[in-house]
Amino acid sequence: MANSLSNLNEALFSQLERLNNPDLSGDALETELKRAQSVTSVSKEIVSNARVVLEAEKHRMEYGSLYALPKMLENKE
Repeated sequence: MANSLSNLNEALFSQLERLNNPDLSGDALETELKRAQSVTSVSKEIVSNARVVLEAEKHRMEYGSLYALPKMLENKE
C-alpha cells in the first residue's frame, strides 16, 4: 500500500464494504469487526500525524523559509 491519505481513504472504504457484506456472520464477522477497529485506530494516528505536518507547513509559509523544519515534518512530495 502506498503511503498517502488517498490510499488511506480507499482502505477505509474497502473496510466499510467488507463490513457491509450480508454474508458475514459468526467468527468471520467477529474477525472483520476486530480488523475494522484496528484499521480505525491506525487511521486516526495517520490523520493526526498529517495534521501536524499540515500545521508545520502553514507556519513555514507564514514565517517564510527562515527556519528549517525538522526532517520528520518536511513535505517530501
